[in-house]
Amino acid sequence: RAYFVDKLSSKEAASRFGYSRGSFRVLVHQFRQNPHRPFFLPPTKGPQKSPKRGLVREQVLALRKENLSIYDISRVMETKGHPVSAARISLILKEEGFARLPRRKDEERPAAARPVVAPLADARQLDLSPRQCRTRFGGLFLFMPFMASLPFDQILHEAGFPGSKMIPAGHAVRSLLALKLFGSARHSHVMSYVLDEGLALFAGLNAIPKRSFLTEYSCRIDPQGYPRLMRAWFDALETLGIDRGSSFDCDFHTIPFHGEDALVEKHYVSKRSRRQKGILAFLAQDAATRVFCYTKADVRKETQNDEILRFVEFWKQRTGRLPEELIFDSKLTT
Repeated sequence: RAYFVDKLSSKEAASRFGYSRGSFRVLVHQFRQNPHRPFFLPPTKGPQKSPKRGLVREQVLALRKENLSIYDISRVMETKGHPVSAARISLILKEEGFARLPRRKDEERPAAARPVVAPLADARQLDLSPRQCRTRFGGLFLFMPFMASLPFDQILHEAGFPGSKMIPAGHAVRSLLALKLFGSARHSHVMSYVLDEGLALFAGLNAIPKRSFLTEYSCRIDPQGYPRLMRAWFDALETLGIDRGSSFDCDFHTIPFHGEDALVEKHYVSKRSRRQKGILAFLAQDAATRVFCYTKADVRKETQNDEILRFVEFWKQRTGRLPEELIFDSKLTT
């Protein structure tokens, strides 16, 4: 209007209303192309008819008399083409003087889709009858020939690993081993696979143990069981035809600890370039076969400089000779 009616220049009109000269010229061009366009958007109008609140209220009350919860009523109303929120249903029932439903058992609830309950892990319930099943863990069975050639369960039994009739020690460790071989970063992720028959079959169980069992299993192991397991495992691997090398990579690895145990020491964490509370583990890896042939966790600061000598003693006891070459950095020992 200022430009066309009041005859202001484009510069003056743009300056008065806060436009740049280029933007104002675009507005003028658009108006000339369509001078009869409306300047204001037409107001939106709501529904001309009010919803049939009385009918909805009657249906809600009738369904409540059938002992349906507000969520059940909401689902039924949606199937009838009258969607009502659970909050609205609760308000209607409160206005009509209905009390809350008492807690119901599962068999008293209406039929609805529910999560499948996985069976309890029990080696005695393992079914080996011929059948077909789909699994995400088919690659695990490539390891079965190697594990079958080892006295796996006997090694764990002699090492003193805990077990029961339902979940023997070998089955528990195979469950943990399966998740690690598959690449799961945490055994807590097992809850996504509790119904996978292939994973359970690899462990020798009817169902894989749940997260709570796998989490607490390591806490039940006697600390003296780890050295016994390492010695027995080292001797058993010779039956697989794995050559024992002569050169070994030795290093420390800090496992971060996020609790409040005052006895846990601070160690250097290379990935974070800082010192923090953690469990210091010593590892010795065969440089040729990449097999970890020795490990020791919970190394204390006062003994960490001598840990490489403990590996040398272990190697001599198991093989009758000293390792020919040890590769490590200056921080490993003094």
